[in-house]
Amino acid sequence: MKASVHVIVPAGIDDPNRPSGGNVYDRRLCDELPAWGWTVREHLAPGAWPNPDLSDRESFARLLARIPDDAVVLVDGLIASAADALVTAAQRLRVIVLLHMPDATEHVETAVLNAAAGVITTSQWSRERVIAGTDVAADRVWVAVPGVDPSDRAVGSTSGGNLLVVGPVTWAKGHDVLVAALAKVADLEWHCTCAGGLDLAPDLAETLAAAAARAGLADRIAFTGPLSRSDLAACRAQADLLISPSRRESYGMAVIEALACGIPVIATDVGGHGEALGRASDGTLPGLLLPMDDIGGLAAVLRTWLTDPELREQWRRSAESRGRNLPAWSETARTVANALQEIRMKPGSTPAQF
Repeated sequence: MKASVHVIVPAGIDDPNRPSGGNVYDRRLCDELPAWGWTVREHLAPGAWPNPDLSDRESFARLLARIPDDAVVLVDGLIASAADALVTAAQRLRVIVLLHMPDATEHVETAVLNAAAGVITTSQWSRERVIAGTDVAADRVWVAVPGVDPSDRAVGSTSGGNLLVVGPVTWAKGHDVLVAALAKVADLEWHCTCAGGLDLAPDLAETLAAAAARAGLADRIAFTGPLSRSDLAACRAQADLLISPSRRESYGMAVIEALACGIPVIATDVGGHGEALGRASDGTLPGLLLPMDDIGGLAAVLRTWLTDPELREQWRRSAESRGRNLPAWSETARTVANALQEIRMKPGSTPAQF
């Protein structure tokens, strides 16, 4: 008989207008866990998480109350970061937080993580941040990096000019740095597709569009809005290079999805980006890590990429090698399943009893 895990995810997990790495991770985990001996009982938590109102909090408390004592409960970190009801619930439930982006400076999140029976992070960087910023013992924090699906190698172009950025237009994703850097290489041939929502920071989106227009790049930088998984895959199939100028990133699913297609990556050296980029089997980098907010550095690397065919070929070989060695989603689910089983088999349900 399979063990059961109650998985609490945002109500918009499958909303095509809100694609996110966290939502994709949650959905794939729910799909894959049954193969590792777990019956998934999925619960949707309505509300504006991680900024819930009183009604959202009350609804979430009622959801928790319906879950039987001693049950294994896996809660998406977007919800857990603001759900103080979990602190009390952890006294009778085996609460595990699936933490996509840690922020241990937040009081509620710290309290929830300290009360939880376990924490699953999506990168080694996140794990270390949790351990350093909370009272959670190291043996209660697991790492389950995102997986990828097998993908055909991107067709790309001979010029290397098909550039791709994936993620909602927000300050954290660094699109302002991207536009400024692209303006410095306007004399070269390229086109950049920015795939991601425009409504989370609409003023910023308008500012970036205006900046692109002033630089004469309005027809060369396409802000597409959110794309379906199939449309995004079609963009990747034509891409030569992924750029991830983020200011914060716990891992970088856009990075590994590009590498799975043999697409090199230029990314900021923040959070778990370095883990996601990794190295090819021969030790070479499938791209480059740059300091955050380095407009000049990004422009210089783009210029080299666009004018050096040998570099492009080297990075492509490294990206293809790295892509072949990325974990599948089944491996991610196996890691999570093992963590759930370890927590399930321990006596008691509160950290103090471990």
